[in-house]
Amino acid sequence: MIRINLLPHREAARKERREQFFVLAGLVTVLATLIVFAVYTLIAGYVSNQESSNDFLKKEISTLDKQLDQIKRLKEQTQALLSRKQVIENLQRDRGETVYLLSELVKQVPEGVYLKSLKQDGLKVSITGYAQSNARVSALMRTIEASPWLEDPQLIEVKASVLNGRRINEFGMNFVLTRIKSEEVKGK
Repeated sequence: MIRINLLPHREAARKERREQFFVLAGLVTVLATLIVFAVYTLIAGYVSNQESSNDFLKKEISTLDKQLDQIKRLKEQTQALLSRKQVIENLQRDRGETVYLLSELVKQVPEGVYLKSLKQDGLKVSITGYAQSNARVSALMRTIEASPWLEDPQLIEVKASVLNGRRINEFGMNFVLTRIKSEEVKGK
């Protein structure tokens, strides 16, 4: 029987398999590294994209916040201007009321009644004065009630007093000045 020594052949086969294993292991490692690098690059790209989107949104939000502040300031300025306009309109409307009040009082105060003081608080008017008799105070109240500019006379008090040696009645009265309509002012 012939004996063949297969040990060197087995040793060569083992060596070849070992080399194949290391080559395959190296290829798998390189391939795994490439896959990890590709995934890392892809994720880094997504993160970079998202960060740039976030930066853009932050810039836009800050721009919109500035615009909202400007709008708020404009609304405040508009409100301030509207309130000023309202005050001017009220002053414009009310500027003639004192003239109408004095003109109407000249017409409505009967003979024998003398006014000592006149105080206006808004539309409410308080007067004090002297009258020769109670009938004259009553006549004044009736003429105020009949006036288109004056209304709601209320007698506060009437008391007898002496002025320059003459007996007179001192009185206090309140009434309301009627608010004039803008059409009436334009018509007159």
